[in-house]
Amino acid sequence: MVSEYTLIELAQGVFAWTHTDHRFGNANVGLVIDSDGLTVIDSTATPATGSLVRAEIQSLTAKLELPIKRLVFTGPGVAFTGGGTAFPQPAVYGSDATSDALDLPANPDAFGRLLPHLAASYHPEFATRPVTHTISESAWLTPSLSAAPLRGESPQNLVLRAESAGVMFAGALASFGVTPLLHGADPQAMLAALEAILVDMSNDGPTTIVPGHGPVGGQADLKDLIGYVGVCIDAQGDPSAIMAGPWDRWNDRRFDAVNVERSYRMANGDTDLPQAMFALLGYE
Repeated sequence: MVSEYTLIELAQGVFAWTHTDHRFGNANVGLVIDSDGLTVIDSTATPATGSLVRAEIQSLTAKLELPIKRLVFTGPGVAFTGGGTAFPQPAVYGSDATSDALDLPANPDAFGRLLPHLAASYHPEFATRPVTHTISESAWLTPSLSAAPLRGESPQNLVLRAESAGVMFAGALASFGVTPLLHGADPQAMLAALEAILVDMSNDGPTTIVPGHGPVGGQADLKDLIGYVGVCIDAQGDPSAIMAGPWDRWNDRRFDAVNVERSYRMANGDTDLPQAMFALLGYE
């Protein structure tokens, strides 16, 4: 077992590795087993951790003699894509927005500033795998796994559903117990996407959500995330105006200023990167 991760069997052939330290950068990984091969959902933040998870996946599925056929990135952030080179063989699926982002040169200095506990992994030659197959609309990846692009912490996050298992891999769209980073988001659109998922869950949709960060959860956790995005919008550009709520117990509240500023800018038609994001990275 990778020491930092807990393996959870969610249903037959559906697994999640959730990080034991719930903070930004320690992203979760999903696995869905189909007759033609394995689908891995996100790759961790670094090649070293990605390699450890890949080895565990191969050990878990050794008797099946199935290849890792698909690697899916739910968003472009390094927390989800940074371990991509540890999976050199499978096709890489992502949204158009994720594909565009990963075609740009990596910025290891920024990654190290954002994730100081992982900074040693972001050397000057650091790179991740580009997307090989883009998903622009809802589609079935396998007989048991569908994917849909939704606006979240990026213009297009991918959400995957293991339909018969009642499991949704929300990936970069969702953080439970960990403050999301919304510097590239349209928070109003993200709020609408999260609310649509909540309605779906209430109408015999998925019962279990695997977030990109934090523990596996359900409707209550999704409602908390919806509440946090809502108070960032309602703060009208003032981080001190964030109302109290369950998020007071979350990690990484250092992102509040970024999220509030982004919400305010987008509400006023300003798509520029928040100045608070530059300050967070030490580029003032």
